[in-house]
Amino acid sequence: MNKYDLVLFDLDGTLTDPGAGLMKSFHYALEKMGVDYGTYESLRRFIGPPLYDTWIEEFGFTNEECDLALDHFHDYFGERGWNDNIPYDGILPMLAKVKEMGFIVALATSKPMVYAKPICDLFGITPYIDFLGAADTDKTRDKKWEVIEYVLEHYPEVSRDRTVIIGDRHFDADGAHQTSIHCIGVTYGYGSPEEVEAAGFDTVVHTVADIPSALLA
Repeated sequence: MNKYDLVLFDLDGTLTDPGAGLMKSFHYALEKMGVDYGTYESLRRFIGPPLYDTWIEEFGFTNEECDLALDHFHDYFGERGWNDNIPYDGILPMLAKVKEMGFIVALATSKPMVYAKPICDLFGITPYIDFLGAADTDKTRDKKWEVIEYVLEHYPEVSRDRTVIIGDRHFDADGAHQTSIHCIGVTYGYGSPEEVEAAGFDTVVHTVADIPSALLA
């Protein structure tokens, strides 16, 4: 028996590995801004959370500086970074299995729709997704809880107690808690084992293949 009716998937770090393209885009933007961001590898910490608030907090940017930094980011990411990406092994068979099990499947990503949809199209994910929930480029919907609420508005008939989000960072668990839905954490993405363990996920899985069974009562 299925435990849920509506399953929301995070994108970055859950369905696809965007690391190479994102880190090159972060590097390009922050070099343009002349800030000390640490080592190139340390740029991984920016994969997952909404960039606007994160960069303001981390670098002390004004709103105007953050707008400029994000313009630089989008210049690179929009041209080259978005498709420097790869789906995790087994993602399409897993999504096919979840659909066969009778779930409504939605995307819930903090990535803007202008990138999220082409990525899903490129890797053959779109046919398995009933609704694409993504951030808005005007920053009115970029926090994970806002994206989740956006998806839930399209399924008012589904109980929140029968809804779950699957993601790899504490932002996914935080968004679930703020919107009163369930959450499953994955450890193969960009959240450290310590982060995933401390985030308060209802269930934690370690491989893509483990996801369908975690959706059963």
